[in-house]
Amino acid sequence: QVQLVESGGGLVQAGGSLRLSCAASGSMLAIVNNKMGWYRQAPGKQRELVADITSGGSAKYVDFAKGRFTISRSNAKNKVYLEMNNLKPEDTAVYYCSSMGAGTYWGQGTQVTVSS
Repeated sequence: QVQLVESGGGLVQAGGSLRLSCAASGSMLAIVNNKMGWYRQAPGKQRELVADITSGGSAKYVDFAKGRFTISRSNAKNKVYLEMNNLKPEDTAVYYCSSMGAGTYWGQGTQVTVSS
């Protein structure tokens, strides 16, 4: 079992930046070995992948995140981060942290609101 708690969301103006954090606890083996990801869900839309990162630090981004978002992880701190720059109103969503391995675990989400 892995428990995930996100933080760092908030209200920001377009063009601004936010840094999301996800703290993991529970099965240390899963935390270290699992791929970690950030997803988001806007009102009326399906949850979508933003970026993910392997235990070895290999990151993958979807097109809208490339060049603006950076995912990173600290296995020593059991944390995953999402640095978001040049935010746009269409980035408004609830952002979820996910741990993916033998099982998939989700945090409760953190709201990001970007005003125009």
